[in-house]
Amino acid sequence: MSRPVKVGAVIITMGNRPEELRALIGSIGKQDGEPVQIVVVGNGSPVPEITEFASVVRTVELPENLGIPGGRNVGIEAFGPGGRDVDILLFLDDDGLLARADTAELCRAAFAADPGLGIISFRIADPETGVTQRRHVPRLRAADPMRSSRVTTFLGGANAVRTRVLGEVGGLPDEFFYAHEETDLAWRALDAGWMIDYRSDMVLYHPTTAPSRHAVYHRMVARNRVWLARRNLPAPLVPVYLGIWLLLTLARRPSRPALKAWFGGFREGWATPCGPRRPMKWRTVWRLTRLGRPPVI
Repeated sequence: MSRPVKVGAVIITMGNRPEELRALIGSIGKQDGEPVQIVVVGNGSPVPEITEFASVVRTVELPENLGIPGGRNVGIEAFGPGGRDVDILLFLDDDGLLARADTAELCRAAFAADPGLGIISFRIADPETGVTQRRHVPRLRAADPMRSSRVTTFLGGANAVRTRVLGEVGGLPDEFFYAHEETDLAWRALDAGWMIDYRSDMVLYHPTTAPSRHAVYHRMVARNRVWLARRNLPAPLVPVYLGIWLLLTLARRPSRPALKAWFGGFREGWATPCGPRRPMKWRTVWRLTRLGRPPVI
C-alpha cells in the first residue's frame, strides 16, 4: 500500500493582516484528505496571534524582511532541505482564502496523474465578484480564465509545487526580493523537463488589487526583468527580450515618476550582480514557443 501524499503550505506575512491570515489557515485546515502541514513565516515581523491553530501551525519569525522569495525559501526549508519532508508545497498569499475544501486533493490527483507535472498555478478570483483579472491568468491568451491549460509561468501567491522540482532546480531567487521570482523558477523547471499547468478549478479568493500599489514596483519590475534575462536566456535572446519589454513599457505610457523609477531599475539590473547564469537550452526555447509564449515576451 502506497503512503499518503504529504502536502504542506507556506504562508509569509508581515503581520499586518491578522484576520485574513486566520481565515486562510482555517480554509487550509478544512481541506479534505490527509491534513495539510502549515508553516507561517513572519517576514521581518512577529507572526500575529494564532493560538487557536498552535497544534497545526509552525511559525518562523525572521529579524528582517527577506522579500517574497527569501521568505518563501525559509518556509520551504522548514519542511527539510528543499522541502523534502512533504511531496507538495502550497504557496499562498496571507490575504487569500482557499475557495474549496478539495483543493489539496485536486493537487494530489493532478500530480499523481502526470509524473511530468511540476507546478500548478491556481485561479485567483475576487471573493465578492468572482472576477479573475487578466494579469492573473499566466498566459498570453488570457480572455477566458475558466480554461485550464499548460502555461510557462505561475502565480507566486497561489500555487502548488512538487517538492522534487525544488530539490532538482533549487528554490526562488532570494536576490529578486519582489517581482519575477516565479518566472525565474518556472524557466528553470521547464529547462529541467517539468511542465506547468494553470487550473481554473483550483481557486484562491483574493481581493482585487493593482501590483503598482507597492512603492518599489516599477524599479524592481525593471531590475528583475534584466536579471531574469541575464540569468536564464541564451545570449542572442537577451537584447530581444529586454528590447521588447522596453517598447511595451513605453507603449503603456506610465507616469513620469513611474518611468523614472523603471529606467532606474533597468540600469540597476545591468550594473548589479544577478546571481548564477544558467542559460536555458534552445530546445527549451522551442518548448516555450510551442506552449504559446516564446521567451522574448
